[in-house]
Amino acid sequence: MAARPSLFTRGLSSLSQSTDANSPNVSSPAEQRDDAKRNLFKTMRPLPTQHYWNVYFDRQAKDAKDSKKEDEANYQASLEQLGTQIESVQDFWRYNNNTPVDQIKMRESIYLFKSGFRPIWEDRRNVLGGSWTFRVPKSSGPDFWTRIQLMAIGEKLQEVLEEGDQICGVGLSVRFNSHLISIWHRDASKQKSIDNILQAVLEDLPPELTPKPDNYFYKKHSDHPGFNPPPELKAVLDSQKRAQEAAAAKSAAASAPPAE
Repeated sequence: MAARPSLFTRGLSSLSQSTDANSPNVSSPAEQRDDAKRNLFKTMRPLPTQHYWNVYFDRQAKDAKDSKKEDEANYQASLEQLGTQIESVQDFWRYNNNTPVDQIKMRESIYLFKSGFRPIWEDRRNVLGGSWTFRVPKSSGPDFWTRIQLMAIGEKLQEVLEEGDQICGVGLSVRFNSHLISIWHRDASKQKSIDNILQAVLEDLPPELTPKPDNYFYKKHSDHPGFNPPPELKAVLDSQKRAQEAAAAKSAAASAPPAE
């Protein structure tokens, strides 16, 4: 792995310099306090995240009218992994504070995904999943995005999922007058996970950022028009769909009134 950049670049040499008041190199008391703080932060161990995370950038987001013409390989080619893995809270803030979300261009996207997951519907770890998408005004998009990312790396989203389900990652896509912010999870058959993700987000957001009900929606990856899984996964999806239909029919039969 490439060497990780240092969080702080200013040294503490001024504290060891001559204290002669006439010396041109002597630090003021305020500067000495600042250096002491930096020294303290340097000696602190980074607070690790529970999972490693990667940042991806999509420079050529698929246009809806062309989605059927593009295969998975072409879409993967448009994804670029940025920087090194995020392994600590300090890593996250270094990345987040140096990523100008307001400069991301129309139809481009940025993703923060767990190591091992890629922001591709047809990826073997995502193919059975889905995502919540929130349409947010561009004026509040960066703040909303930071909060959703913190919920992801802080495991607030993971802890509300059903057993056996996983958060894959989160994404931000730029549209004409809004940001589309998404939360991906691995198993779209788990309704409790779907409901709890939404509830967790709405409870975490301050009132000024809370979206209206018509500005968020849930969708399975397999329901997107451009979804194109490999043949070996199509059989898995068909089997899951049949199982869900059978469960729905059984539930409907159980709740139906008895025949007279």
